Amino acid sequence: MLIGLALAAIAVWALVRLGRQTERRGRGHWRVTATLLGAVLLAGGALAAFRGAWLAAGALAGAGLYLAWCSRARPQVRSEPMSEADARAVLGVSKGASDTEIRTAWKRVMTRAHPDQGGTEGLAARVNAARDRLLRRR
Repeated sequence: MLIGLALAAIAVWALVRLGRQTERRGRGHWRVTATLLGAVLLAGGALAAFRGAWLAAGALAGAGLYLAWCSRARPQVRSEPMSEADARAVLGVSKGASDTEIRTAWKRVMTRAHPDQGGTEGLAARVNAARDRLLRRR
């Protein structure tokens, strides 16, 4: 019974992780595979521990945790240099916008572009780069 609950918890964890995949196709496949393999290794470690094979349990659990940790590391999003016209277009401000108007526009756009609100990391980075570009020009 306890092992069944542990396996169900691992399956739910893996499904949640898989639902958060947003990278390009090749990298996403690695993350899916590593997540599933890590879940299987963790389950094998739990089963080995239940049977009393502590060395095998430790090795399997350690390998599962290592794969789970490696699969969640995301690469840093790097934005390209942005022209002032592009930055104004991203934030939707005019050429003579004040610092306050730029910050207000950034806040409005970021509420939709933030990854927690349905946006992406790349879009949020672009909005931040636009704000930084426009505030730096002064």
